[in-house]
Amino acid sequence: MHLLVRHVTRYRFDPPIEHGLQRLRLHPKETHGQTIRSWSMEIAGGKAECAYDDHNFNQVSLISIPPGTEELTITCTGEVETSDRVGLLGKHGGRLPLWAFRAQSPLTKPGPKMKELAAAAARDNDGGDALALLHGLSRAVVEAVDYAPGHTDVATTGEAALAAGKGVCQDHVHVFIGCARALGVPARYVSGYLMMNDRVEQEAGHAWAEAHVDGLGWVGFDIANGICPDARYVRVASGRDYAEAAPVIGINLGETESTLTVSLAVEQQAVQQ
Repeated sequence: MHLLVRHVTRYRFDPPIEHGLQRLRLHPKETHGQTIRSWSMEIAGGKAECAYDDHNFNQVSLISIPPGTEELTITCTGEVETSDRVGLLGKHGGRLPLWAFRAQSPLTKPGPKMKELAAAAARDNDGGDALALLHGLSRAVVEAVDYAPGHTDVATTGEAALAAGKGVCQDHVHVFIGCARALGVPARYVSGYLMMNDRVEQEAGHAWAEAHVDGLGWVGFDIANGICPDARYVRVASGRDYAEAAPVIGINLGETESTLTVSLAVEQQAVQQ
């Protein structure tokens, strides 16, 4: 599938910013089932200082925002060729050992609710294999946490979202990977794009999980939609939780308030004969 992506992130600062730094993970990389045909990132109101691959092999760009800036705009456009691998990513790679993805983070650490959910998934699996356990856990998470934007933010823990019974795809992922780790399964957070079947324009990117299964390697689980990622997905960054895979993380100096707007379009391009 040939996908076209246009992602615009715009910050407005009031009063103008004194100084700012942004860490961007907005450049997808080649991986199993994904080939980058073209990708560009344009920055207005800031300056690209350096780029590097982090410990998760994400491509990271650091940009500075000079004093007096009123608006910062980051525009990413690209073409990505994808194929359906029924969620299979293959063997583990990267600079972190596999055991690091069994360790909980502050966003995924289970409390009573998540421990109860994990234990129930294990009982329901009744001796089944790891893949069946994870599919059952995925179903249990989306049944326990209704998709409801506006009730959580980037600092909301999986335990808090589960206790509230409301959240978005980010919260589904944190609950899933926290419970999977509690059951001894390495799991990680993935940020990227999903081509929707009913529209091109979207309000935000997407998030899903990957869990490591013996004999298969990393397997993707889109908990919010109840499926494994297919050719409609563009994988951009991964990490132990949202903080390690977030598209944009920034630090602003001075007494300023920022307003964020996002414009995203993901569509399929017909293959030229």
